[in-house]
Amino acid sequence: MNIGLIGAGAIAHFLLEELNQKQQKNLHIKSIFVRDKKKYQLLEADFGVELFTDLEAFLDSEIDLVVEAADINAVKALVPRVIKRKDVVLISVGALADEGLLAEMGYLTDTYKNEMYLPSGAVGGLDLLQNGNALGAVTSVSLTTRKPAGSLITEDIDESKIVFEGKAIDAIQQFPKNMNVSIILSLAGIGLEKTSVCLIADPHIDKNVHHVEVTGDFGEAAFTIKNNPLPENPKTSYLAAMSILGTLNRIDDKLKIGG
Repeated sequence: MNIGLIGAGAIAHFLLEELNQKQQKNLHIKSIFVRDKKKYQLLEADFGVELFTDLEAFLDSEIDLVVEAADINAVKALVPRVIKRKDVVLISVGALADEGLLAEMGYLTDTYKNEMYLPSGAVGGLDLLQNGNALGAVTSVSLTTRKPAGSLITEDIDESKIVFEGKAIDAIQQFPKNMNVSIILSLAGIGLEKTSVCLIADPHIDKNVHHVEVTGDFGEAAFTIKNNPLPENPKTSYLAAMSILGTLNRIDDKLKIGG
């Protein structure tokens, strides 16, 4: 499967190294859409890709699927056009906190019969949450996220401090760069209005910690994920990057596990 990338940041480099250099399975990145071709010119020689600054030319290139590896603004500006022509793996799920955009994406996937894949990112257990809610019987979902204090607040603190507690929809509005996990949990479960979030600044940790609790007719579940940062970029979760690779690997698998 030939892949096109939107964006050339840390996650894009991770995918280029894993797919083009190590040649995993039958996956290969052929094309990359960027705003500044000169800035990323070396990628063509280093990874054997072609750079594009024109979206239609990018979509006309020899690619089967597009991976968005940019940001929320790129999703809003580009992905509605992309999904009309190609399947999409969407990384910046924070864009889908916009209910209008979420509805538009649903309409476009139905109309143009292309798939949109949302990797689980920095969290796990989404299959359990979806299965538990198959009959609409999940009654509560809560997320407690601890992050290094310096990534959330500017003041110096000696003890943990709750910086937000409430609904996921409000957490996303106040901390848009820190709440991708709450969005994917909400989409997989009972929605942004019903998913509870507690965000904690912790001066004693150096990695993000997500604790999820789910209750419903199926019973109860709880799980905790401690994320190491991506070596190339400490602001990016290693698990989030690997979840994209895992999603790509599973798309063509004949044996489907979980889900």
